[in-house]
Amino acid sequence: MQVDMFKRVPVREQEPKVRATNFEEVCYGYNLEEAQAEASRCLNCKNARCISGCPVNINIPAFISQIKEGNIEQAYQVISEFSALPAICGRVCPQESQCEKYCVRGIKGDAVSIGKLERFAADWATQNNIMPKGSEEKNGKKVAVIGSGPSGLTCAGDLAKLGYDVTIFEALHEAGGVLVYGIPEFRLPKKKVVAAEIEKIKALGVKIETNVVVGKAVKIDELIEKEGFDAVFIGSGAGLPRFMNIPGETANGVMSANEYLTRSNLMKAYLDDYKTPIAAGTKVAVVGGGNVAMDAARTALRLGAEVHIVYRRSEEELPARVEEVHHAKEEGVIFDLLTNPKEILVDEDGNVSGMVCIKMELGEPDESGRRSPVEVPGSEFTMDLDTVIMSLGTSPNPLISSTTTGLEVNKRKCIVVQEETGATTKAGVYAGGDAVTGAATVILAMGAGKTAAKGIHEYLTK
Repeated sequence: MQVDMFKRVPVREQEPKVRATNFEEVCYGYNLEEAQAEASRCLNCKNARCISGCPVNINIPAFISQIKEGNIEQAYQVISEFSALPAICGRVCPQESQCEKYCVRGIKGDAVSIGKLERFAADWATQNNIMPKGSEEKNGKKVAVIGSGPSGLTCAGDLAKLGYDVTIFEALHEAGGVLVYGIPEFRLPKKKVVAAEIEKIKALGVKIETNVVVGKAVKIDELIEKEGFDAVFIGSGAGLPRFMNIPGETANGVMSANEYLTRSNLMKAYLDDYKTPIAAGTKVAVVGGGNVAMDAARTALRLGAEVHIVYRRSEEELPARVEEVHHAKEEGVIFDLLTNPKEILVDEDGNVSGMVCIKMELGEPDESGRRSPVEVPGSEFTMDLDTVIMSLGTSPNPLISSTTTGLEVNKRKCIVVQEETGATTKAGVYAGGDAVTGAATVILAMGAGKTAAKGIHEYLTK
């Protein structure tokens, strides 16, 4: 296969008009020939900046070099030393703003497609039943992990490799956290990818107990004092949605993106043979511009709706990944940018009948450096809608923090931790991921899980 060293090997995808009608994975990924061709573009830098751009510090040149030589199992083992969920990260991580951002190839051409190569190695390992290497001996100490999302799974996997007896407590009926309830099937297949990755975590010796709501069924204090756990990691995520508090927001047909995606992803509402109800809508507005907004919009589109993204800033400020915005546009999602809702209109039966919006323009930069949007006087207009999905971010549910003694939280109800170790204000209790930061990316949650695992190990081996 002929390789242009300045351009990445294209990745095969479903055609936009076809994929907009199904929930099958959009991206097909690389085959062996394509992966080796793309791997040959890597310069194998001695001072590899891409490693420092990865939140879990994968030895990127090392695994890419193994792919180039055709040693795919070894490439996977290199990755699994650092990452518990490579098939997931290869699909959903924002590589363009992390590892690939620092790739030297990207200075005068396309950065090496690190994410797609990671996905290839991880998928190959699953297809060939290759497992990560674990600990041969247990050290006799028990750790409880609250939540089976990316931070919890990572912390559990790292601790199991160190010989700890780890039990994950998951509130829902299926393990995976945001990986199963938040990210759509067409971006992250649940059985082929998420379930397979979780089985690898379990193969390390990690036990998972589902349908356990910590804070109700059992409290953290009880896990330590009565159940004999030597340490606890809280990776319970941030599942409490935010709303705008505008008139009409309590109408039938207004919901959070969390609810919409959970019904579709975890409860399979998009399948005709499942009896989970979902208000799919025929004319849908998704308010927000992040990855979750794109996921909700693309899901609604596949359920047959005309879909609008309503976002108060311009396209340059969209926080969603460039790839997700590109895919949404290709599939037919309409972008109403520099637009902000003012009121949701409600008919006599209590249902959404429209939404009053106002046009915006960008003013001075705010604290984050983004230019603040300001209303354009006299620019109000009404959108004809029957469904409004709010995707404005989430915050942690206060259940765990309110039922645990000595656990400090900040004004946003996020758990306060030491950045270097993940330690909370309660001895032996650590936390990480969205429960600490608020809603963020999968890979940042994984990085926090790794930090906490190291912190717990140091705490228990003093």
